[in-house]
Amino acid sequence: MVRTDELSVEVSVIDPQVAVVAVQGELDTETGTVLHHQLANQLVHGRQHLVVDLRSVPFMDSSGLSVLIRAGNDAKRVEGSLRLAAVSPEVLRLLDLTGISVTMPVHASPEEALFALAAAALPDAAASGPEAGDTPGE
Repeated sequence: MVRTDELSVEVSVIDPQVAVVAVQGELDTETGTVLHHQLANQLVHGRQHLVVDLRSVPFMDSSGLSVLIRAGNDAKRVEGSLRLAAVSPEVLRLLDLTGISVTMPVHASPEEALFALAAAALPDAAASGPEAGDTPGE
């Protein structure tokens, strides 16, 4: 766990490609660098898919948004993703106002985000099933 006076970041590695990053405290100009370094470190170590648990972040400013956007773009560059989870109503309002919630998945909980990530990794069942119009036994 990394801790400053205002922000703490705890990383749980789920598997070699997935990590949940739990953030606690205000995410702003003074603390954004701490989170940025933690997210970048996870990507450097092969975790392509990051779930950022924001349940304990009561406030975020444009610097915090910038950190999330940058990390999302960095994850896409390595064919990964960044998902937000357990976002407080105040932070969700900011994400909605800026349009971030449209471009970055927001989930009710880290578990829901991990489930959605796992589901996205599954092969498309429709593509592997019978073609439309095919009848069994033909």
